[in-house]
Amino acid sequence: MKNIENEWNLWSKSKLPCRCPSSIFCANMSLCRQFLRGPRLLSQCQRLSVLSQQKCNESTDPDSMSFTFASPGKVYYNAEVVKQVDVPTLSGVFGILARHVPTIAALKPGIVSVFEQDGVAPKKIFVSSGTVTVNNDSSVQILAEEAHPLESFEAKEVQHNLQEAQNAVNSAKTDQDKAEAQIAVECLEELTKAMATTH
Repeated sequence: MKNIENEWNLWSKSKLPCRCPSSIFCANMSLCRQFLRGPRLLSQCQRLSVLSQQKCNESTDPDSMSFTFASPGKVYYNAEVVKQVDVPTLSGVFGILARHVPTIAALKPGIVSVFEQDGVAPKKIFVSSGTVTVNNDSSVQILAEEAHPLESFEAKEVQHNLQEAQNAVNSAKTDQDKAEAQIAVECLEELTKAMATTH
């Protein structure tokens, strides 16, 4: 066991950007070529990879999910543990739990629902666009261009802004103006739907 610990210490002092041995083996082709030099090295690398996975499993609760959610104006969650997050993406709405398959997706206008604990109503935050990333270690990051709690919107104001955006689409003189107004319409329509389902 001491030999394995020594091997781990050597790897952990490496200056490579990723310290997970199994990732290093995939990324560093010079190590792959060394596999051909003898079965002893291969055996040591396999043991090192297992040790790394054990350390990763011991350091985090496999049923917990570290969640970070930020926009340019506000950080809503900063590496906080939550139970589930539902996100609207271009490929559809999906829920994220601990040990979710690693994923990266583009957000579309809609509601991000954050379930902090079992049996507690989710916090709902409207996003205009952005990205969601799910990592191997069950951490999740959402970076949104615009994000606001759903309860911060007034229905009358949203309807007024939607009408103005629709008028802007009809009166646009350039393709760029029309495209920008159309994006605003799509965003406000999704916000209207989201508000209607919560009342």
